[in-house]
Amino acid sequence: MAAGIAPAKPDRARSVERVLWAVLVLNLLVAAAKFAYGVVSQSASMQADGIHSLFDSVGNVVGLVGIALAARPADEGHPYGHSKFETYGSMVIGVLLLLAAFEVGTGAVEKLATGSYTAQVTIVSFAVMVGTLAINLAVTFYERRRGQQLHSDILRADAAHTLSDALVSIGVIVGLAFVAAGFPMADPIMALVVTAFILASAVSVFRRALSTLSDHARIPAEAIQAIVDGTPGMREVHCIRTRGTESEVYCDLHLLVDPDMTVRAAHALGDELEEQIKQAYPNVNEVLVHVEPYGVEQSDEPQAGFSVKVPPRC
Repeated sequence: MAAGIAPAKPDRARSVERVLWAVLVLNLLVAAAKFAYGVVSQSASMQADGIHSLFDSVGNVVGLVGIALAARPADEGHPYGHSKFETYGSMVIGVLLLLAAFEVGTGAVEKLATGSYTAQVTIVSFAVMVGTLAINLAVTFYERRRGQQLHSDILRADAAHTLSDALVSIGVIVGLAFVAAGFPMADPIMALVVTAFILASAVSVFRRALSTLSDHARIPAEAIQAIVDGTPGMREVHCIRTRGTESEVYCDLHLLVDPDMTVRAAHALGDELEEQIKQAYPNVNEVLVHVEPYGVEQSDEPQAGFSVKVPPRC
């Protein structure tokens, strides 16, 4: 038996979209402030940081497209819905992180190779960088928290992208401080350190996305076994499998019941197990229960009093 395909969750999609729109506006403001003052002060690192912030805005747009596609209801061609489009969107953000790392890293190497250090450090430089850093950190924590609450791959990936921008800003601030102290080489050196952090963020995003796309188990089999152990009439369960995104999990399993149980009673027991699983894990979208008789298998040549327990099988 199986639950019917659940309808799309417009409330969740709208919540994710609201977060992305708010972050998009803030990222555009941050990018404009960094790039504009970078041009005024001839600071290549601030200009590069502004461009990197613009990548965050592109990531927000990707997120909005991804969540719009993911929110579409199931159809004939996609009977399990479109939720994985959100995961695909998070992978695009991972690619943007790689591009940002390449941009920052190559710029730093070029500066070191040519010895070109033209930044003019002023109080305004630090004010702009510290102010935009505070915004980036606030956005990161807010987006990550909402991503956890909504089980959203794309919000968590975008939070990692925004955090990479904050790391770049920290590197720029440290570099500017050393430049002001008479060590102009510090700017590109810090940029290389920051590049490593951006790459680590990209790896984290890809790892989470691949966990979904490779159908990694979402619920421990032992947890579902514990539900069965506490329910009268359910003898045993095996072949427990779960997959899907964190917000939409699909589960299937084999439930063993008394072989003399009627079809109606076995069906009701399967429905009860399905309901208990969904209560314990609200992100479960569908449970498929295959009912089997427990324990006795007759041999081809029956012998009086002879029976063997059926081994677990899928």
